[in-house]
Amino acid sequence: MYIKKIIVAIAVLGLIALGFFSYYVYENIFSSNTQFEKNQEVVYIPTGADFKQVSDSLSPLLKDMWSFKIVAEKKGYVNNVRPGRYLLKKGMNNNELVNALRVGNKPVKVIFNNQERLENLAGRIAEQIEADSLALLKSFKDPAFLSEHKFEERNALGMYIPNQYEFYWNTSAEEFRRRMLKEYNRFWNEDRLKKADKIGLKPSEVMSIAAIVQKETAKVDERPKVAGVYMNRLKNGWKLEADPTVIYAIKEKTGNFDTIIKRVLYKDLELDSPYNTYKYKQIPPGPISMPDISSIDAVLNYEDHNYFYFVADVENFGYHKFAKSLAQHNRNKREYVRWINRQGIKR
Repeated sequence: MYIKKIIVAIAVLGLIALGFFSYYVYENIFSSNTQFEKNQEVVYIPTGADFKQVSDSLSPLLKDMWSFKIVAEKKGYVNNVRPGRYLLKKGMNNNELVNALRVGNKPVKVIFNNQERLENLAGRIAEQIEADSLALLKSFKDPAFLSEHKFEERNALGMYIPNQYEFYWNTSAEEFRRRMLKEYNRFWNEDRLKKADKIGLKPSEVMSIAAIVQKETAKVDERPKVAGVYMNRLKNGWKLEADPTVIYAIKEKTGNFDTIIKRVLYKDLELDSPYNTYKYKQIPPGPISMPDISSIDAVLNYEDHNYFYFVADVENFGYHKFAKSLAQHNRNKREYVRWINRQGIKR
């Protein structure tokens, strides 16, 4: 009887121990360990980070770091930290948290447009992925890369087609550049290359004219018409005489690309710059800004008409009045000049 009581006691103690162990396992592995109020939090783990850096990033988000570290050690994550952007959901347990950090690197949406220079583009991209602006700019201007792919620093901005792309956050500068070259080659498909050839332009020249078109009008539906004006001037051996190129030339000369210039003066037309299309007949050596796809396609599919001039329409803001003759254009221009003088715009 005594031995039987001992056996029963041992069994009861074993059950109690098993209960405590099960509770311990459940609490440490399968119970919620998040303490943030939002439905989800994003954690960025930089390249080269160790487990301590991960712990420091997670500390404000978790109830119990000790239990998380135990599970991380058991699952082999401590020595296998992976950089990236990770999405943590409210109510996750330690097992789910570690699994998310092991395999859940989430892509980010990278968006860019309207950049005037490679410097601006580098800064914009650096806001969205891990690579910093200096590394990005260095990769954009890399002479070996530009030479290999038949670009120059002046026209390299045209390689970056503005759109929305998905990247992993820890994408390097070189990986970003490589992907953008791939997207550029995909964009310049057989159809677009044939259209460029048909109108007698290289893709880089299309990009330069498209940038002018975009600067001239924000109205997508008007862009093919504006492009038609510049193509008419080109075909007839005229200078492009585009005000936005003069503005760009002024900014480049002064080194101040943040300045706002609303009015081009006659003295500006004498500025000696390859971007000054009032002084030089050729197409600018590179885009004065990053053209949208709509502007690029507007050049490739420009409207066939007999207009050679246009000026802002003060009765229909955002649009322009087009003219076939200089006399008609001068009448439209006088109306615009009177309006801009009334606004007190001198520069």
